Amino acid sequence: MSEAAKTYQIQGLGVSAGSVYGPAVVVANAIDVDETEPATTDIAAGMERVKAAMKAVSTEFAEQAAATDGAISDILLAQSALANDRGLRKAITKKLELGAGLTHAVREAVNEYAQQLTALGGYMSERAADLTDIGDRIIADLRGLPAPGIPKLTEPSVLIAKDFSPAQTANLLPEMVLGIITSEGGVTSHTAILAAQLGIAAIVGAKGVVDIPPGTMVGLDGSSGMVWVRPSADVRANLDKKAQIRAAILAHSGGAGTTKDGYPVVLLANIGTVPDALSAAQCDVEGSGLFRSEFLFLDRAEAPTLEEQIEAYTAVLKAFGTRRVVVRTLDAGADKPLAFANQEKEENPALGRRGLRLSMAREELLDTQLQALAAAQQATGGNLWVMAPMVSTAQEAKWFVHKARGFGLHTVGIMIEVPAVAIRAQQVMKYVDFASLGTNDLTQYAMATDRLNPHMPDLNSYWQGAVLDMIKAACDGAHANGKYIGVCGEAAGDPLMALVLVGLGVSSLSMAAPKVSAVRFSLSRHDFTDCGAIAQAALAAESVEEAQEAVRALVAPEVLEMIAH
Repeated sequence: MSEAAKTYQIQGLGVSAGSVYGPAVVVANAIDVDETEPATTDIAAGMERVKAAMKAVSTEFAEQAAATDGAISDILLAQSALANDRGLRKAITKKLELGAGLTHAVREAVNEYAQQLTALGGYMSERAADLTDIGDRIIADLRGLPAPGIPKLTEPSVLIAKDFSPAQTANLLPEMVLGIITSEGGVTSHTAILAAQLGIAAIVGAKGVVDIPPGTMVGLDGSSGMVWVRPSADVRANLDKKAQIRAAILAHSGGAGTTKDGYPVVLLANIGTVPDALSAAQCDVEGSGLFRSEFLFLDRAEAPTLEEQIEAYTAVLKAFGTRRVVVRTLDAGADKPLAFANQEKEENPALGRRGLRLSMAREELLDTQLQALAAAQQATGGNLWVMAPMVSTAQEAKWFVHKARGFGLHTVGIMIEVPAVAIRAQQVMKYVDFASLGTNDLTQYAMATDRLNPHMPDLNSYWQGAVLDMIKAACDGAHANGKYIGVCGEAAGDPLMALVLVGLGVSSLSMAAPKVSAVRFSLSRHDFTDCGAIAQAALAAESVEEAQEAVRALVAPEVLEMIAH
């Protein structure tokens, strides 16, 4: 076999389950600048051309958003706003004034803007790739070239790229896309979010995949994150078998979540937008355990009005009927800055004025939101629960509960994502009706590790003993006060960790809707006492690997078979 035709593997990060293989379609993203263009001498005329191109790109995004729904639509609307951003126009103008040609001015301004977003980290760093795509589209318009995009697929294929923009994935036909692999991106990238929503197997962060020749047979396992280049007949047969086994197992997973002996574990969906809610409400879930309300506020020049918020919350509550809907109040700041809530620059925004801290500083934002939530509840009679993010002390919890009750809201709780509250849960939980563990931030703060940093996966793992200790402390504190506690972080959607969490004392698990079936199946194969033993085994471990091995040794074989596929 020649060197070029060898079979080899690439390890990435699995973000959407599925075992598939097919021919590779490699998508190139970048549009080159016009190397022959002269320096701009008429700044005003040049900017008119640029503004026309920006508007054309913005309009195209808006039209695509109108033709779809769910997270895809909302991401495209955000792209539409960003494509016509005033700050970007100013940055391009400055480059023109320095003598750059039109396309060079756009490229330089976009690159600088993208670098600023990357430096912010978190959610905003993920927007850098989106901005780069917008720059490519503006340049393509200025040059009279086709916009970058996925070519028309003539057969079911595996799409490969450095990263995919929302516009590229907006019009994907799932029946023609077997899987998606990117060399960049993380668990919060748009590729990961959209693949999960569309039910397409996906792997991100697989370095080197863009070097795979187009048309090469590629296999991928969205659970393990493994990519096979030119998979052997045995590997392909194994991928087929995995897909068949997983489908057969999950086909019989339905109804309310319970352990094998009937202990109830409420299974809920995480949502971020009204279309998300409409989609999730059609799934076999018992409600929503996390409505990320900040998506109503991001990428806007002004805060959403009271009327806009009432309309959105009413639509969400109507979609779920009598089922529970847990709304997290505005969780902005740090990696999700708001244009209309400017604050002084902070050296470390992740440890600064974010979440409830921002709401306490800008009370009018929270007041409007709580008023809108109360109006939506009154209009629908919905089962509304409200919780505050980034709570650090009992005083903050008391402040929020008093504020929310003042607007007529009855079921009021907090997120437990700061170690201080997990440790002091017995004191803090006296003042609230319920709590929800945000395992993403709890892990980040407990282990002093940026949860988006791909270089320290073991430290940034909810399997760490210190994280499990904090979850147990929070559960013990809730139970001591007779209060309800659930989980709405990434850990809730892990079929093995779900057993640990139930054994530690949580009563509900909220996750991306496509993950519910696997978690439900896992719970149904274990008694409540089994979950307790599994939790104790994980707590006793001294490393992530040891914890996972200890849990696997106690888990039902059919669950191990499912997660292997």
